[in-house]
This record gives sequence, C-alpha cells and structure tokens, in this order.
Amino acid sequence: MSAEQGDTHRLAALVALVSTALLAILSIDIAISQFPRSLIVLAGLVLAFAAAWYALTRTGGARLLGSGVAILAVAGIAAALVAGGDHVVQALLIVAGLALALLAMRSAFRVHVPLPPAPDPHRPVLFYNPKSGGGKAEKFHLAEEARSRGIEPIELKLGTDLEQLVRGAVAGGADALAMAGGDGSQAVVAMVAAEQDLPYACIPAGTRNHFALDLGVDRDDVIGALDAFAGGRERRVDLAEVNGRVFVNNVSIGLYAEAVQREGYREAKLRTILDTLPEVLGPEGKGLDLRWAGPKGPEHSSGAAILVSNNRYRLGRAVGSGTRPRIDDGLLGIAVASPPGGGQRMNERPWQEWSAPAFEVDADGPIAAGIDGEAVTLDAPLRFRILPAALAVRIAAAHPGASPSAAMPEGAGETVRALARIAMGRAPRPEAPRGET
Repeated sequence: MSAEQGDTHRLAALVALVSTALLAILSIDIAISQFPRSLIVLAGLVLAFAAAWYALTRTGGARLLGSGVAILAVAGIAAALVAGGDHVVQALLIVAGLALALLAMRSAFRVHVPLPPAPDPHRPVLFYNPKSGGGKAEKFHLAEEARSRGIEPIELKLGTDLEQLVRGAVAGGADALAMAGGDGSQAVVAMVAAEQDLPYACIPAGTRNHFALDLGVDRDDVIGALDAFAGGRERRVDLAEVNGRVFVNNVSIGLYAEAVQREGYREAKLRTILDTLPEVLGPEGKGLDLRWAGPKGPEHSSGAAILVSNNRYRLGRAVGSGTRPRIDDGLLGIAVASPPGGGQRMNERPWQEWSAPAFEVDADGPIAAGIDGEAVTLDAPLRFRILPAALAVRIAAAHPGASPSAAMPEGAGETVRALARIAMGRAPRPEAPRGET
C-alpha cells in the first residue's frame, strides 16, 4: 500500500472514531434529557446505522432499499427530536454524524490488494449472455468494447450449450476465458478454465454478480473489468463441487431450494416461499428429511435449510454480511438453519456454521437444490468438496482485488479496535486464512 493510501486510511479511521464518539455522547445526553422519547431516537439510530451500512456495501436495488430505510429512520429521529421542542441542532448533528461515521468507516476498511502482474494472453475470448442483468451487455456495448481490446466476443444464444461452446473455443486456440453473465454461467466457464489451467476473468454483467464481488471485481465497472486481460493482475482462488458439478458461490438445500422449483417462483418469489413453508417445515416444524454430520461428528436429520458455500460467508452481521472475506482458504462454508422450535435459546443464533474441506448430505430420495441460484434436483447423497487454488483469476489493476469484507472485523468491539489500529498508522488487515473448525 502506498503512503498516500495509508494516509487516507488513517484519516478515515480518525474521522470514524471521532464521529462515533460524538454520536455516543449525544445519544447518552438525549437518553437522559428526553426519556422516554429517547427510546424512539436510539432505536432509530440503530436502524439507520444498519440500513445505511447495508446500502454502502451493496449495489442496485439493494442499495436503494437500504438507502430508503436509512432515510426514513433518520427522518423519524429528526421528527421525534423536533416534536420535543427546540432540538433541531441535535437532529442535524445526528444526521451529519451518522453519515460521516459510515462513509469514513467504509473508506478506512477499503482495501486494494497489490496482486502480482501476469502476462497478457494472445487470444482471449469473452462469452456473454445478452439477456443477463437486464441486458447489460447491450447497454454497455460489451462486444464492441471487447473487440477494441483484442478480445473475441462470442454471444450465448438461446438453446446453446455453454460448456460445449467454451470447449470449442479452447480447442480453437483460446488461451484465456472470460464470462459476462450470471453466476451459473460463470461456474461453467470457470470449470473449463480450471481444467485447462487457463486464466479466467469475471465480467460483472449479471444481475447480482456475487462471485465478482468476492473476487474483488468492481461490480459498477463492467467495461473496466475487460482490462483484466491487458495489464491485469492474477490471484488463485478456490472452486467447489457437488457430485462432480462445479459451483462458484453456494448450494442451498431446503426452503429456498424447494421454492425455486415451483412454477411461478420468478413472478411471485415471496408468495411462493410462503406457500412452501408448511410443506418444507411440516406441521411439527421438524424441517427436512435429510441426514448430515455436524462438526463434532453425530448425524443429524433435521434443519430448515442447509447452505454449503465455496468458502465461508459472513452471516447475520450488519458489517460485511452476505459476503466472503476470503475465497482462497481451502474450505467449504457450511451453515444449517434450525427449524422453528429447534431448541435454541433466545440469545443463540438460529443456525450453526462451520468450515470443512468436505461435507455430505444424504436422504431417502432425490434432493432439490439451488446451485448458484439455478434450481436442480440431485440424486442422494450429495458429496461436496473444495477445490483449493483451482482457478487463476485475472482482475483489472484498477479494481480492488479482494472482497469488500476482507478487512472488515466482525462485531462492534473489534471494529473499534481495528479503527484504532488504522488510526495509529497500521494498514487495514485482511482476514487471515481459517483452519478447519
């Protein structure tokens, strides 16, 4: 990291700490002087902080949703303060302090990993789905931009077998592969690239682009991602597979996987999931008829949902939730959600999670699953395994090169301690590889 970047991180950490401290002091003053109205204000602060952070770490509709909730929460705080008398200054201070703390915190933990350079390929090929992401390929003139960079674009047409198309390009001399489309398509191209030991680039032209996010590709820079093959940098990441099928993100089993199998799911997702609840969980809430071994060995036969991922996701945290701090630690992430009435205490998470190099789920019949968002039915047992460092990924030099949660701590206390370390001149510290737990 350059000295200029270090100064930026240090200043951002200082601003975040000072803003947070002022917010805490102001909150204590309001709690004492304006009880019981202060309860509304403090609840609004928590909601506004969580929603604003959610918006800062996401794009598209999710960012709009988080921003809208944060704005409504702040408006509620201001209304509660102003209704109690002449507290306009306090309201303005809270709004300004909250916005400043969040922006500074995001800047303090932003990392740009200096990946090693890699030689440019001679004949890179880009496969693109023109319908993916609402037509991003056409919107950004992706084919023309690829040609201008010496990348051959190949359109994925309806009914075309993507795997055969990719293998045909490799047989024709392609020495680097890129995919612009959803994560299911990314997995197909990544699988062939890993088999042939060819460099691969993820172009964020899908709808959510989860794989691109955790690789460290800027999801808002679709065209810039093509520069991965011109002066780009390289990192090796893991892939995972279930029953021989490669996936880049995760496989879901349970409520979501059952719901996506239903006719009409895409038109009415929430209604379909609600309609699926009674059948999946059953009248006694026992969950699915699945058998799996936990981290301590005993076999279990219940659970509302199972998520097996290519490296561990952060679950249930406001900071960095829904992302993977690393995608190269050589372990599957496994999370099992408990069914209603599963016996957990009130202060316990309704799921358990752990990491392992392999995992198996058995059942008496076929198992419905969602693989990188695609609905499939697989024969039992499902055998999962990690493929360590299987894929050589090329990333544009201007892009981060690491997940947005790579340097974000988990928990409020660790966040404050990390900000203090950065303010004292230490660089943001990406999460170290995890061993089996």
